[in-house]
Amino acid sequence: MTCHTSISLLVSSGSGPAECHQAVAGILKVMRDEAERFSVDFDAKGTVTKHGLRSAVVVLSGADAKTFANRWRGTIQWRAKSILRPHHRRANWFIGVFDLPEPAIGPAELRESDVVFDSFRAGGPGGQHQNTTDSAVRATHKPTGLSVVAREDRSQHRNKSLAMARLQQLLNAMVAAQEDAEKAAHTQLHQSLKRGNPCRCFKGQSFREAKGGLHGTD
Repeated sequence: MTCHTSISLLVSSGSGPAECHQAVAGILKVMRDEAERFSVDFDAKGTVTKHGLRSAVVVLSGADAKTFANRWRGTIQWRAKSILRPHHRRANWFIGVFDLPEPAIGPAELRESDVVFDSFRAGGPGGQHQNTTDSAVRATHKPTGLSVVAREDRSQHRNKSLAMARLQQLLNAMVAAQEDAEKAAHTQLHQSLKRGNPCRCFKGQSFREAKGGLHGTD
């Protein structure tokens, strides 16, 4: 049986401007693509703004979830000239990736009667080991619109259970984020971006990773 670990993260623009909202949206796509290569299941729900995402809750599931999360925790730098303000001199934008605690009020209530299940054929990561039967399951939570996919097991019943567990984790992460938003500590969390010491750097509108790092905090 597959070892299944779930980790909840908050990807935040802090108090940054609209360009940081673009950064969150772009980095979230990079994270999703990288998770595919790591064979890590990636579920996310973002707070949408006019120009991108103010923040997003991410739930990582799978045997390599911890390894993947370790690659992202900390401050992320995006270097790109602003397309929203072409004459703006600043070209460095910073967002943060933080761990989310378990919700203080306990797990969010998830009733199976509120969930719609769809089965489909999907392989995903794994090459010749891809699951090619109609056992993949998409679970959609009707009250919130949250949707997750479980496809790693050849048993549809097992994938249904995994999808419910993943959906529960995503709901819990959203509750935790909402709790933090109601506390002064949440502001400190969003403000704790260390601009001078990013753990990963990306550049341009394509969000291509800068292997050698980028410098400057303008």
